[in-house]
Amino acid sequence: MEEKDILRGGQFLVKESNCEDVFTPEDFNEDQLMMKEAVTEFVDREIWAKKAQFEKKDYALTESCMRKAGELGFLSVAVPAEYGGMGMGFVDTMLVCDYISGATGSFSTAFGAHTGIGTMPITLYGSEEQKQKYVPKLASGEWFGSYCLTEPSAGSDANSGKTKAVLSEDGKSYKITGQKMWISNAGFCNLMIVFARIEDDKYITGFIVEYDPENPNGITMGEEEHKLGIRASSTRQVFFNDTVVPAENMLSTRGNGFKIAMNALNVGRIKLAAACLDAQRRTITESVKYANERIQFKTPISSFGAIRQKIAEMATNCWVGEAASYRAAKKIEDRIELRRNNGKDTHQEAELKGVEEYAIECSILKVSVSEFVQKCTDEGIQILGGMGFSEETPMESAWRDARIARIYEGTNEINRMLSVGMLIKKAMKGHVDVLTPAMAVKDELMGIPSFDTPDFSELFSEEKSIIRNLKKLFLMVAGAALEKYGEKIEEQQQLMLASSDILIQIYLAESAILRAEKMAKKEGEDNVKEQIAMAKLNLFHAIDVIETAGKHSIISFSSGDEQRMMLMGLKRYIKYVNMPNIIKLRNIIANKVIQENKYCF
Repeated sequence: MEEKDILRGGQFLVKESNCEDVFTPEDFNEDQLMMKEAVTEFVDREIWAKKAQFEKKDYALTESCMRKAGELGFLSVAVPAEYGGMGMGFVDTMLVCDYISGATGSFSTAFGAHTGIGTMPITLYGSEEQKQKYVPKLASGEWFGSYCLTEPSAGSDANSGKTKAVLSEDGKSYKITGQKMWISNAGFCNLMIVFARIEDDKYITGFIVEYDPENPNGITMGEEEHKLGIRASSTRQVFFNDTVVPAENMLSTRGNGFKIAMNALNVGRIKLAAACLDAQRRTITESVKYANERIQFKTPISSFGAIRQKIAEMATNCWVGEAASYRAAKKIEDRIELRRNNGKDTHQEAELKGVEEYAIECSILKVSVSEFVQKCTDEGIQILGGMGFSEETPMESAWRDARIARIYEGTNEINRMLSVGMLIKKAMKGHVDVLTPAMAVKDELMGIPSFDTPDFSELFSEEKSIIRNLKKLFLMVAGAALEKYGEKIEEQQQLMLASSDILIQIYLAESAILRAEKMAKKEGEDNVKEQIAMAKLNLFHAIDVIETAGKHSIISFSSGDEQRMMLMGLKRYIKYVNMPNIIKLRNIIANKVIQENKYCF
């Protein structure tokens, strides 16, 4: 594998991908399928079967399930072998996170907080002594970790925290004083990654803080928070009052805490996307089972078009989210592997830089899949009607649990702006050449369009042509906005949000088409007609979103001839030659799901 063979983060916008070059869930190897089976079996037995107990705020059950997950090795998949872990690849860690997270958000949050932001900062930034001392305990589930970043006055602005760390006179320890809030796993953790400011440093610093309730060392806990969802996830305020921390427990270097926090969030974002997938699969399965059994007007409600539409759209969103998530996960894995193999990076550096490279895609996925799971659970309630609103069915808790996904790991609004902001920064550094294709689009708009009728007889030839045009549309809109506002573009948040909507839809639509094309080449078009239908249906919806976002932007920052030219460009770039039959596509998808009586892709 050569560096030139792997698209850099954000390059999907300016380079075309072949379906053979993307990884899809159909490419899972035998070991990965066995791991998927083992995780699913554990979840069905220990979590799904006890879902009602989780909803009664049974924090002890969450802790107990975490210990069992540790015994089975599920907490250690991302931990290097030398520290007691399985040392598995990035795709494997995504897969485990995906299938372990679908039964209840309470366990999903505990698992994500522990394996991600509770353990990962030490494996990626810790000294050898810190890793040897703490990581094996965290990997086995002997200890549990938590992450103390958010404060009453420091949420999205993570570096504005007021918690202080004061060095002792002998230089051997720090005293930490301050307040943290929304701390997942606080009620049963043994270790905290705590961020505090030393003197008047510009940036915060990370510390590894041990916690023993028998010897609290100035640490006190607030009561468990009463939350809309994730009810059995322990969430508390944590107060530090002259908490003594050995100087050697500083994580990385002084002032590097903000960087640790941001890079931990990059990994957290793509893992959050994965954690929203199986919840959709289970919701779809429960919805279609009910729709097949519920008889109204002497017929199952699954035969009604209104219900079939919902089932088709839910399945499509889930399938598209899978395609995009695993595409990005494999790119990250390949980049990590490449950096390791070239001998320049340590394991830590390779992992950090590999994920950081795809920070744009991580934000895209966090936003899109968290919104898919909310929509899916909402439609699940609607299909079940009154029963969906009742605690007797798993729908209402799934809907409540889904809501937090749009808030943590950075709100979706922050992540939308980050995706575009990071792309602009990459373009400025020359890592993604956006300028050349943007200038080419400008020239194309000034020229005379071709009126030839293209040959779109080959599968997805028209859809791929549209994807190319949607990329031009993004460059046209974002390029013109950037030209007008320059470095102050980040102050134009509504334009940034609109541009991100276009960017997100392009990545999702292309991922879906490449997944379906790859399957069609391998298995034959007739055998994957549902997947082809999902890719086409998703693109149609993507164009609707992109048209609205593009139009709102163009009419808000341009006028006169420039506006007219861009609106004409917008029409040109979203144009179909052969419009798809949307109802037919939905029926193809719904028929399959209803017949199989479950999410079956």
